Amino acid sequence: MASKDKPYRVYRGGRAKGPIRQEPPRERWRRGGDGDDPRSRAAKKPRRHRRRWPKILLVLVLVAVLLVVVWAILGYLALRSGVAEANDRLDSRTKRVLAPQDGSILSNPSTILVLGTDEGPGREGPFRTDAMMIVRTDPDEHRIALLAIPRDLRVDIPNRGVDKVNAAYAFGGSTLAVATVQNLVGDGLPINHVVVMNFADFRGVIDALGGVTINVEKRILSNRFDCPFATKARCDRWKGYRFARGEREMSGRRALVYARIRQNQLDPSDNDITRGARQQQVLQAVADEITSFGTFLRLPFVGDDLVEPIATDLSANQLIQLGWVKSRTPESETIRCRLGGTIADLNGQSIILGSEENRSVIAMVTGESAPQPPPPGSGQFGPGCRVGRG
Repeated sequence: MASKDKPYRVYRGGRAKGPIRQEPPRERWRRGGDGDDPRSRAAKKPRRHRRRWPKILLVLVLVAVLLVVVWAILGYLALRSGVAEANDRLDSRTKRVLAPQDGSILSNPSTILVLGTDEGPGREGPFRTDAMMIVRTDPDEHRIALLAIPRDLRVDIPNRGVDKVNAAYAFGGSTLAVATVQNLVGDGLPINHVVVMNFADFRGVIDALGGVTINVEKRILSNRFDCPFATKARCDRWKGYRFARGEREMSGRRALVYARIRQNQLDPSDNDITRGARQQQVLQAVADEITSFGTFLRLPFVGDDLVEPIATDLSANQLIQLGWVKSRTPESETIRCRLGGTIADLNGQSIILGSEENRSVIAMVTGESAPQPPPPGSGQFGPGCRVGRG
């Protein structure tokens, strides 16, 4: 007979007598009920919003990138339009005396001759170059060298004989100026490009950039030139332009005056060499502003203005490459050099007779030798180089 013990238990259903007890919704929500409570639904919404934020951020980033690309294209088109006009302003014969550029400026050394003229209102030609400078970039070494050429340096001008180097532009324009400087520096420093810049219009470029910052190394009271006053009486009382020592924000007019100063009444040792150093400062400050992020933001509006006062063989792409090389070169790797010699008087004219050390300076510019300051006893026009901010 089967055992009375069953393998399972039987539970008798039923409920306690009395009314059915309804549990409050608040209690069900606290115990993790069916989620019908409105506060339960509200608590889940932020989680869905948090999951949307990555998508929103991605869309914002894509929109920002698109705006940057469009803005860069607009800036490039404005710059290209101005550069095309600058190319047309250069004498077509000048390109034939330039050395070919070896590959891209981004990856190969390049040498640019900068010629500054002063063809302002009220000035009569033929015009000589007021400033002459060589800029050599070496992107592999992250190095830029600036070489100032004193305008009174006595050189051999092809087919014209011996004269001051700044006379070459008056005799044959940019073509003869390039040939003369190439003859001066030798084949070891081939000139690949040229920029002819009118200082009278250069102030507009600086104003378009919003001004420049220049470190004035010593107090200056200039010689009296280009009186800023309208009446003769005020000009007679005027003593000259004054510049205080230290970093100064300068407008286009102020920077142009600073670059033109030929004498400092507070320092008799000031000369054409120190004037060339001031011009280097102005050009360096302009280059810093052109390659800045602020200029990039305004490039669609000022792109053509930046090249308005120049004539050059450089294309828009090459100018952008130069700007990139400049931005990638630390200030500590910028070398400032100058050619020089001894001062002499020839038929009542002050000239500079070139020194043998000028060849060594060329080697410093190309990187074949280390930069060295002017040798002791070489005088105030001694050739040499220095490294860092000027």
